[in-house]
Amino acid sequence: MTRQQSVAILLPNMRGGGAERVVVNLANAFVTRGFAVDVVLLVAGGELQALLDSRVRVVDLGVKRMRHLFAPLRRYLQQRKPDALLACMWPLTVIAVAARMAARVPVRVVVAEHINWAVAKIGDKTLQQRPLTRRLLRTTMWWAFPHAAAVVCVSRGAAVDLAKVSRFEARRITTIYNPIVDSNAATLHEPPGTPVSWCTGDHRRILAVGTLKDIKDYPLLFRALVKVRESVDARLLILGEGRARPSLEALLATLPIARYVSMPGFVPDTAPYFAHADLHVLSSMGEGFGNVIVEALDAGTPVVSTDCPSGPAEILDGGRYGRLVPVGNADALAEAMLDALAETPDREALHRRAREFSIDRAADLYLDLLLPAWRQA
Repeated sequence: MTRQQSVAILLPNMRGGGAERVVVNLANAFVTRGFAVDVVLLVAGGELQALLDSRVRVVDLGVKRMRHLFAPLRRYLQQRKPDALLACMWPLTVIAVAARMAARVPVRVVVAEHINWAVAKIGDKTLQQRPLTRRLLRTTMWWAFPHAAAVVCVSRGAAVDLAKVSRFEARRITTIYNPIVDSNAATLHEPPGTPVSWCTGDHRRILAVGTLKDIKDYPLLFRALVKVRESVDARLLILGEGRARPSLEALLATLPIARYVSMPGFVPDTAPYFAHADLHVLSSMGEGFGNVIVEALDAGTPVVSTDCPSGPAEILDGGRYGRLVPVGNADALAEAMLDALAETPDREALHRRAREFSIDRAADLYLDLLLPAWRQA
């Protein structure tokens, strides 16, 4: 009997973020194709862990600090001996390569970067403001990437910027757009029940989805909403949680739109909200990809996004499938939001565009790198 091939996916945890949703979709797709799948976590737990297929094995390394990851990961590789390991996000990418070399096992390691390092923040500062971190990142990537079977980025722009940051050849970086749309999923019709203030009434429903952190630039969206409400009765719902909540709530308290903005926190299933929103807005300063844009398009919901590095413009095809505005420009964002709310969207065209970012397509492309002979099995 042929041995079942195995794939391990390494990331910190299963909290509610874009990379974690990608891992859920990939792990479930791999196990559906007949592979044994381990999701290896520094610390098990998180809102999205429950969405993993029951056939996916969750491995809790019990590592609370990144610097303690090397030895437990090396032991896991020696004991489990997966055929391939997909390591997501620096510094896990570098540690995975080092652990595989130390374990001396024939595990094919593929590393994937999910953010755009040109604009990414570590804490409250960019790489340009952290020269020591920038040097560490560049040195470790420069060493590790040549030893990986493949290096993946989630958008072409992110790949270009990764090459600049790491000094790794751009031509050796593979772009695989994130797996977002399940082609087999049923269309949702039931509206979300909460918050009632957003879901009911004759106002226009504006939705934003994402972790509450500085790079998402929700203050920009607040300023734009102030201008939008001068012309249109609109309410904003932000789905997500994060460390920026206190500062955002404090800012809202000083603005005239406070009663028209709801931030209920993380929601595992956002699809009903996308389906019943009149507009989705992304106000970020940077995105590796922009999963939520695809989710909005799949629901046929119009999108307005900042033209930030790098994913939004690629997903929206330069503005063909949604409006792009300059980063940090509240007037331009408000104007685009008003224009989008005034138009009747071609929902079917938006839906078709979203289907180009299917889970099946991305899963196949990742498997081509992880297990090159899998199609012949």
